[in-house]
Amino acid sequence: MGIKIYQRYITFIFLKNFFIIFASLQFFYLGLDLMQHLKKLPDSANLQILYSLYTFLNAINYTLPVSILFAMIVSKFYLIKNNELIAMYASGVSKNRLIKPIFFSSLVIVILYVGLNFTNFAYSKDYAHNILTKSTLATTYNNLFLKYFDKYIYMKKLNPLKKEATGVKIFDLNGSDLRSITNAKSAKFQQDYWVLNDVKVTYKPSVIKKDAKLSLKSYKQHKDLKGYKPKIIENLYEGKSSFSIMDAIEAINLFLTQSVNIVKIKATLFKMTIFPFFAPLLSLILFYYMPVSIRFFNLALVSSVFVFISLVSWAILFMLVKMSMNSVLSPEIGIILPIVLLAFFALYLYRKNR
Repeated sequence: MGIKIYQRYITFIFLKNFFIIFASLQFFYLGLDLMQHLKKLPDSANLQILYSLYTFLNAINYTLPVSILFAMIVSKFYLIKNNELIAMYASGVSKNRLIKPIFFSSLVIVILYVGLNFTNFAYSKDYAHNILTKSTLATTYNNLFLKYFDKYIYMKKLNPLKKEATGVKIFDLNGSDLRSITNAKSAKFQQDYWVLNDVKVTYKPSVIKKDAKLSLKSYKQHKDLKGYKPKIIENLYEGKSSFSIMDAIEAINLFLTQSVNIVKIKATLFKMTIFPFFAPLLSLILFYYMPVSIRFFNLALVSSVFVFISLVSWAILFMLVKMSMNSVLSPEIGIILPIVLLAFFALYLYRKNR
């Protein structure tokens, strides 16, 4: 059997099983969610469709790694059951060569998933929650008061989805000394800046003298608050930990020098970029411990054991992620360390079976 032929064959079996399991788990998750929240859904058919879509997308965060693990288990036991695994070993194909198509296929799937988290896919859960609780895709926030470096910002109304705000006031301080007050009727976030419209800026003299006066300047438009994205403002105000990868990186850079706790943001970033790789690594490890033949084993029992091990491993790692996001553990210990340990153990098994 040629190398390319068996690699294609194993890849085909794995991907077929993956998509079947993935689709089944996705629709199962969606069905359970709809049954649970059926009475709370808005009357609008459009909102019901959008809620189903965002719930379906949010389910990927939970079903994708499990689908990869289950697909590997089903694929290997399919080869065992049909005595194809023995035939491949007899023809000189090693364990490492057999696992490579599955490992690299799962790796590509995870990389695509990480790429999705650069987009608004990362906010699917928020969108679904807004539709369910407020019958709207985006929540409008009133009377926000926030800090940005040496500035305090008040927004009478903020629409994060449209990236618009009204009734904006910016208090610029130098320590405890007020330097200026900026008033704007409206503002829109464009090209990494808040563009303020109909702006009036009141400047206080730096040195108070008898003849000192406040100076007032008016602008049709004025740029300020670089990098202070509406989604970052919303998450800080709500205390949420949902970010896209780019928003998380920008938020960390933005608040690194300020007295803002960035542990949750770091944990969210690691969850989206590092944590998903446990699935290919764990599938590699489990592959080496699975039997070669069913002659001395009960196939149903052994497969159930490996499914149970997969679910328990996923649950433990997911629990560590949640503990990191709740600041019980540091993200480096709760997320990065377990994945690094899995990677080293997988590498050890790979080298051992060369």
